[in-house]
Amino acid sequence: MNVPHILTELEKIDPEVFDRLDTRRSSMKQFVKASGKVALASVPFLFGSMFKKAYGQASSSLFDILNYALTLEYLEAKFYVTGLASPNLIPAGAPLGAIQTISAHETAHVNYLKAAITGASGTPVAEPNFDFSGGSGSGNGPFATAFTDYGLFLAVAQTFEDTGVRAYKGQANMDALIANNDVLKVALQIHSVEARHAAHIRQMRKALNLLVPNGVDVKPWITRNQSGIGTDAVQASYNGEDNTTQATVNIVTLNSELTVDTASEAFDEPLTKEAVLAIVGPFIAP
Repeated sequence: MNVPHILTELEKIDPEVFDRLDTRRSSMKQFVKASGKVALASVPFLFGSMFKKAYGQASSSLFDILNYALTLEYLEAKFYVTGLASPNLIPAGAPLGAIQTISAHETAHVNYLKAAITGASGTPVAEPNFDFSGGSGSGNGPFATAFTDYGLFLAVAQTFEDTGVRAYKGQANMDALIANNDVLKVALQIHSVEARHAAHIRQMRKALNLLVPNGVDVKPWITRNQSGIGTDAVQASYNGEDNTTQATVNIVTLNSELTVDTASEAFDEPLTKEAVLAIVGPFIAP
């Protein structure tokens, strides 16, 4: 087990994790020293002790939120791993580099959430079996060719990332997260990375004009409730994004230069847990 590498990966997700424990150098030195004296099977207990010290004991509702986030990260991580393993799907060069980077981020999110849940004496939810066709296990859903059709692959990637952004925002005001500032901070850090993923995937789609309806301009952000994708199968991920009223104020009325488009683009709308689970449900095999 490459303990220094694991700790370095944890620090990438939460740069202040060692500040909560001790200094980075001291924490790593103590952990490497301890892990070298115990059986490999005991190493997870050392991680558990570390996370308890860093984040404290979590509540059952917080575990629910973290496992919900973990399920979404499993979905994204597996999708990119599968795409990268699909022959001749992703063009070499910048496109391949971008997908490899995004894939590494999603895998890091999975590893961090699993370690955080376990470290706080919780049980991470098991990774589901996925059906990326969106056919609920049949393999015959609307995205059945996502790993042979690069345009569809990018469209599904965009939808997953856009959904992830709204999903994290939907949980940010939950009492269980608000009560744990450390976990809330990490959730918001992941949220911002998901948003950058979404923007980059959108730019990749615009550059290649793949699966884009005629006359549609794919921007780095969502306009109204438009997906910018040539299929209605993804629409549930975008419903509600055409809202132009924030905190009872209709943004369009504040300035004569503001339009419905700009008002809707300026704010991302949260998605409830129930709405997100309904969206990802078809991608999970029974």
